[in-house]
Amino acid sequence: MLIVLTGIDGSGKSTAARALVSAIQAEGRNALLLSNHAGRRSMSLLAQRLGIQWPHRLADAAETTLRLVNVLISHAKASRFDGLVIMDRHLHCQLALRTAKGLPRGRLLPWLLSVLPAPDAVVYLDVEPALAHQRIVARGTDAETLKDLEGLRAAYRSMPEYPGFVQLDADCPPAEVVARLAWIVGKETAAVSC
Repeated sequence: MLIVLTGIDGSGKSTAARALVSAIQAEGRNALLLSNHAGRRSMSLLAQRLGIQWPHRLADAAETTLRLVNVLISHAKASRFDGLVIMDRHLHCQLALRTAKGLPRGRLLPWLLSVLPAPDAVVYLDVEPALAHQRIVARGTDAETLKDLEGLRAAYRSMPEYPGFVQLDADCPPAEVVARLAWIVGKETAAVSC
C-alpha cells in the first residue's frame, strides 16, 4: 500500500509520517518512510545567508530535478517493499509550487503522475497558513513568508488533482494528526483488502 502526504510547509507532513511509520513498526508490521524533498529548505537558507533571491525558473529547475530523482528512486524502493509505504511529498508538491510561482505545470510532471504507480491515497494535510508560519518560525530551520504559504495553499486547491485528495485537518496537535492519518490508512487498507 502506498500513501502520499502533501500540504504546505508547516502542515506537519514529515512529523506525521515519521510518527505513523514508527507506530506501525512498533506493532511489528512493515512500514517504510520515503522522503521526496526538493532541497527548498537548503536553497532558501543559502539565499537568506547570501542576501539574494533565486530567480523562479532557476529555483524551479533545481527543485524539480531533485524532487523528480527522489520520486523515481522512492518508487523503485516502494516496488520492492512488502508493507505500508508512506511518501512524504511527491510530484504534486512541485506542481503546486510551480503554480504558486506563476510558472506553467509543464508536460513532464503531469505525464509522470499518469504513468507512475498510483498511490492508494494522496492525503492533503490542510492547515491555516498563519499556524503553518508559526510552526516554521518555531522550528527555525527554514524561512517562508505568510504570503508564500497562502499562495501555496491556493495553488494546491487550484490543482486538477486536488478533488481526488483525501483531506486531513492538520490544525490540531501532532498526535491527533497522526491518529487521523492512521484512521485514513486503516480505511484505505480495508478498501484495498475487500
